[in-house]
Amino acid sequence: MNRKELNPDASPQAAFGAQVRSSRERRGWTQDELADRMEYSSTHISAVETGRKSPTRRFSRSLDSAFELDGTTESFERAWGEIRHGSLLEGFPEFVGYEARAAEIRLYEVGVMPGLLQTPEYATALVASEVKRGAITDDQARERTALIAERQAALIRRTPPLVFVVLDESCIRRPIGGPDVMDGQLARLVEFAALPNTVLQVATFAMGDRRPFNLPITVLTLADRSLMSYAESAHRGHLERDNKFVLPLLGAYHQLQAEAPSQSMSVTMISQIRKGIP
Repeated sequence: MNRKELNPDASPQAAFGAQVRSSRERRGWTQDELADRMEYSSTHISAVETGRKSPTRRFSRSLDSAFELDGTTESFERAWGEIRHGSLLEGFPEFVGYEARAAEIRLYEVGVMPGLLQTPEYATALVASEVKRGAITDDQARERTALIAERQAALIRRTPPLVFVVLDESCIRRPIGGPDVMDGQLARLVEFAALPNTVLQVATFAMGDRRPFNLPITVLTLADRSLMSYAESAHRGHLERDNKFVLPLLGAYHQLQAEAPSQSMSVTMISQIRKGIP
């Protein structure tokens, strides 16, 4: 049987696969014998070992169980987390942890719906386009949609956070996934606006230079009233905790809310788009 030589330096997935093979061979197991200890076939294990298939959280946990590595520094789930976070912008994984505990969330988004408001269909269509362009793998796409669901679920608490959202008009005008997907997504916005702990506004194109932000921005207020912001560019994100930088962003966000149409006017605009009214 031909044995494919592995190059762990080729990619994070290749390094993961090489680690699986090394752990398996140290125990003297064949792929079939490892498969007997997992819920996966030897073919699946081979594909991960050779880097042809990316690992998932479930697969990584099954490896940890088979190799008795749960909770150790050699945990495959830990290694999987590093791969997963490597496909996300710098600072974003840490930001998600704070977002789940925030007392208040203020966000401004451009071009696409923010993850906290995306329907499953919209999120799936969005990552499918990235897979088609070769920007991410199928497994990374599944992980991203799962992360969106996790982020949304984290906001369902006994005392939910106050969530203020301002969407650039491009978010509601740009078609993603076809008419049915967009109609469902716009309906989701209307439902979101009706919640007692939310405010939704649309920053219209007509506002012009009265919009203080050109890129997405989020400002979090934690339970102890401390502030932090998260901003993204095309290739990286930045988590900021210094009030010297965060307070001006918060002030600019308040200005944006004052300049943007009210929630009532914004919901009317969204409803008109759903009806096909320009």
